[in-house]
Amino acid sequence: MPEWLIPGVTAVLAFTVAVALLDQWLERRRAFQLAWAVGMTLFGIGSGAEAIAAALGWSEWLYRTWYLAGAVLTPAWLGLGTAFLLARTRFGYAYAACFFLAGVFTLLTQRRYDYPDAGASPVLYLIVGVILALAVFGETYFQNERWARIAALGVVVGSIAGIAFATLAPLPSPGYVTDPATGQPTAALFPGYVRLLTPFMNVTGAFSLLFGALFSAYVFMPKRRVLAYSLDPGQPFDQFLFNLVIGAVAVPVNFVASLPLAVRSFRAGTLHSRVLSTILIAAGAFAALLGDSLNRFGVTAPFAIAKLISVALILVGFVISIETFHEIRIPFTRVRIGAARREGEAG
Repeated sequence: MPEWLIPGVTAVLAFTVAVALLDQWLERRRAFQLAWAVGMTLFGIGSGAEAIAAALGWSEWLYRTWYLAGAVLTPAWLGLGTAFLLARTRFGYAYAACFFLAGVFTLLTQRRYDYPDAGASPVLYLIVGVILALAVFGETYFQNERWARIAALGVVVGSIAGIAFATLAPLPSPGYVTDPATGQPTAALFPGYVRLLTPFMNVTGAFSLLFGALFSAYVFMPKRRVLAYSLDPGQPFDQFLFNLVIGAVAVPVNFVASLPLAVRSFRAGTLHSRVLSTILIAAGAFAALLGDSLNRFGVTAPFAIAKLISVALILVGFVISIETFHEIRIPFTRVRIGAARREGEAG
């Protein structure tokens, strides 16, 4: 099997999703569709760079393109789409946690690998993560859906920084590096301050996509509430914080407890389409996160196949999502195949 085949198929699938999402955005003008379209376009560009390199050989600009599009920006924009999708919910608390964890994880990454040219960037990333986390938390607490715009500001500024870093950072000859055993690219040639932007953007985006998909599935599935909690901002603040901690445990516990009800609903044909679609999207996000994490720690063999599995799961999840594709039609035309589907509200 030619080495370019897997990343090539991955790129085609990613661009297919991106085109469909862009088409939906042009008709419906939903912010989450545009953010996801950007994310899947970047996914396709990163995988396309790998395919071209596998066929023709690596070059410095292919290497820079792969790192910027695939390693830095893709998860952040996909996660931002989830933020816009769930802007009217209390998912902002989870997104705030993603910003905070991204800053902490970036600092811990520097302590683990001790990049000599990182400078003060680990502390700077931590400070930015904490500030963004507090801002998103505050807007969510006051039930203001503008928290998603703050998330967008963080992603856009991070993207601009990533473009500048990946374009201008000096790279020693030959301008790229691959794993000698597998031929997969690694980030080892970039300076530490550039490499540390990757975990900051990846943790925020991938965790948002993963947690957001599971949260969305939980919202739309029949529920069995084993643990009760309340995030009503009208309660005393100390009681609210206690409930917030309880909620972080209650949601996954209630999600697992509700799965038998969801299975019965699925068998009866009454399960909301977004439950299955968002679980598939979460699985795709997890596959991408796992492959990227293994690649970061030097295990590069599963990297390409993990990305293919990821984009395939995300594609299937998007296709059956009533929120994303409310009807089947030929992109950029008014030719519709079948009628729009209608489903009930969240349970």
